Amino acid sequence: MDTARVELVERFPGPEDYCRLRADAGMAPRSVEAARQGLSNTLYGVSLLLDGQLVGMGRIIGDGGCFFIVVDIAVTPSLQGQGLGKRIMAALDRWLRANAPPSAVVSLVADGDARHLYARFGFVETAPFSVNMEYQVG
Repeated sequence: MDTARVELVERFPGPEDYCRLRADAGMAPRSVEAARQGLSNTLYGVSLLLDGQLVGMGRIIGDGGCFFIVVDIAVTPSLQGQGLGKRIMAALDRWLRANAPPSAVVSLVADGDARHLYARFGFVETAPFSVNMEYQVG
């Protein structure tokens, strides 16, 4: 696949496409209703389009001053391993460096080998000092 045809646009997909790509990429599902509510709180997001179809995404959420969280980094499985995740992260990193105050903390949760990609952008593992903790409502 010629990834040069993949266009990065500075907007995040709508709820239906968001839920579809999460499922395609093997991420935990989210309901369309939850996506409608949550996506409106995106500070900055990007989409990767191939022939007008969503094939990748990533976004930043947070309070806009103290804390920023990188979430929803996803690439359709047939295009993984071709540098598209790096393109997404580079766009998010540029936005953060231009918009986040110097004292802000930027965090993310890295699954598996994705930690190697995020390390290229300055993310470091914080365990055992701090660990990710979460629970799912319902």
